[in-house]
Amino acid sequence: MSDLRKSCLRVVLSMSATAMAAAAEAETVIALPDIEVTSSPIFTRPPATQGPGVNLAPLRSAPPGLAPIITQSFAPITVAPKVEIERNTPKTLGEALADKPGISASSFAPGASRPVIRGLDSVRVRVQENGIGAHDVSELGDDHGVAIDPMAADQIEVVRGPATLRYGAQAIGGVVNVSNNRIPTFIPVSGYSGNITGSLANIDKARDLAAALNTGVGPIALHADGFVRRSDNYGTPAGVQANSAFFSQGGSVGSSYLFDQGFFGVSYTHFDADYQIPGGQSADEKTHIVMRQDKLQAKGEYRPQSGPFEAFRLWFGATDYRHDERGLDAAGADAIQATFKNQELETRIEAQHAPVATDWGALRGAVGVQAGLRSIGTSGDAGGLLGPALNRSAAAFVFEELELSKTLRAQAAARIDKVYWSGQSAAFPSDDLWNGTDPVESGARKNFTPHSFSFGLLQTLPQDVVASLTGQYVERAPTGVELFAHGAHDASGTFEIGDADLKKEVAQTIEFALRRKEGALRFDGSVYATRYNGFIYRRLTGVTCGDDFASCGTPGGEFRQTVYSQTGANFHGLDLATQYDVMEIGTGVFGVDGRYDFVHARFDDGSNAPRIPPHRLGGGLFWRDGDLFARASLLHAFAHTQTAPLETATPGYNLLKAELSYTHRFSEDSGAKALTVSLVGNNLLNSVIRDSTSFKKDEVMMQGRGIKAAMTLQF
Repeated sequence: MSDLRKSCLRVVLSMSATAMAAAAEAETVIALPDIEVTSSPIFTRPPATQGPGVNLAPLRSAPPGLAPIITQSFAPITVAPKVEIERNTPKTLGEALADKPGISASSFAPGASRPVIRGLDSVRVRVQENGIGAHDVSELGDDHGVAIDPMAADQIEVVRGPATLRYGAQAIGGVVNVSNNRIPTFIPVSGYSGNITGSLANIDKARDLAAALNTGVGPIALHADGFVRRSDNYGTPAGVQANSAFFSQGGSVGSSYLFDQGFFGVSYTHFDADYQIPGGQSADEKTHIVMRQDKLQAKGEYRPQSGPFEAFRLWFGATDYRHDERGLDAAGADAIQATFKNQELETRIEAQHAPVATDWGALRGAVGVQAGLRSIGTSGDAGGLLGPALNRSAAAFVFEELELSKTLRAQAAARIDKVYWSGQSAAFPSDDLWNGTDPVESGARKNFTPHSFSFGLLQTLPQDVVASLTGQYVERAPTGVELFAHGAHDASGTFEIGDADLKKEVAQTIEFALRRKEGALRFDGSVYATRYNGFIYRRLTGVTCGDDFASCGTPGGEFRQTVYSQTGANFHGLDLATQYDVMEIGTGVFGVDGRYDFVHARFDDGSNAPRIPPHRLGGGLFWRDGDLFARASLLHAFAHTQTAPLETATPGYNLLKAELSYTHRFSEDSGAKALTVSLVGNNLLNSVIRDSTSFKKDEVMMQGRGIKAAMTLQF
């Protein structure tokens, strides 16, 4: 057991012991009053009767079973609510969000699927849990999984636009935030609450089980959860996809102290996974990734009774992460080919000031600082991708919202970062081919000062329609792998070459949206355009390599050479989701829904950006009442032919899905609250589906026709 893991256990056990001691003296459960947070809708406060915590009710205003339409923010917030997560029991965050407008998934392997937002992925999409980064290496390679399991989520939010500056300028594409109660912020009125979820699937023989418990004694709130997943190689229309099995397990314990003016809590989380990499040589060599992460998180809030500030908030995370990329060696034995390590600290502090009366209206807002320290590196026979690299960062940010009238609001945000990187860079020939001498490695230090700001107007129109217009100017510093990569990456099958001379990436975005969340007709539509100066991307060169640079350009190389390059680019697109309640039938409502999304991405030289998702058009029929939900939907993905150099076209497909769920509610004195059973059929047409955003789309086919049954008991 690592020192960090031991320390985390000592802290949590100590707090649990304190909780038991305090229980004898405490007699009441403390609840905080309602308060508005203007900097982001994710952390708005609940009514006082719920106790302190994340207010989920506004994000669940849609009818049961349907994803909600959100209007609180100046940019779209896409939500996967808990009922949807429990019905589909997705393995990864990418799988949980892949059918949302504007979002697809990287789909490299069943255990490695990150969200792709409007054609942007990896370092441009920040993944976090309760406001603190995932602290894994999933942004460094398509084969790397996220060390957060969706089954631990109360809901998953995707935030775009001005609110992303709260978390970092890296998140040009958006922020994927997993909200849960691992740091408990309330004590259930009944003294305890929780749930148990299990599911079975035929397409990959998946077996999933997860459980969570919330309780408390006196002013001490307690939480515990755990999960285990296992699946075999999955089936496709062409047969079994070899080397696609998946296993993961983990859990968390947390404790918080609640007091009249706030709370403070900590949690310890452990995550394990062992997932295989399908396709090509990875399948032949039985490549698989064995992942482990230990994470300590803390969160707190204090509300002064008077003074210029309404609330102070603190987030902290410390993580020890490692994964081994394993496969068959020359002797045919399973062995470690490469190892990735990541140790990371992050903290953020915010102060929300009291409303200020101005000649134009009430001004509300928050200021904050953020800091991080990260050490990453690779090792092993096929793990020379990144030598030890150290990242230090610090930032300050501000959000302000001005209520110009009862129907018009303006919002502005600004952020300044200081980013330092130190690592080992290598000087490669201009043609990226070996010239008889190995590249000279040397220590390199890089520092960047990104500046970012945004502005938005939010206008309430008749019929509960809300219109928004936002603009952003965001600068992003290159990451360590973009600067210092210089070697083979075994599991992804690439030989990556970074560039220590990369400059800051600049994105200028304008977006217009119309939304309506109330009434029989609900919709959320956005059109956007982004101009990039110095867009950083991974370019295929057409060259193959072996384990070292001297082999690049020789026949038979097992790794595709990719080079981090920089150029100007233009992205534009549209996201649209609609829901319409047509009529009442029996005790419920019959309705229809639809969606359409696309993104076009082109470089200044006229070529297309690589790995962009296709146009997608879909719709469905649904029926729902308070307990029963049924839906059938068809999504058509058009053929993706606007390909980058050395990239092949991707055929279109039709994805038919059917969902049915029923909830039985128990009497108040039974000890249980509700039992929900569901049945989900996916890809019922057994279509051949390939993912245009994946490096392995020509080698790996997505799952064929499958049925999943799930059950959730709430108590």
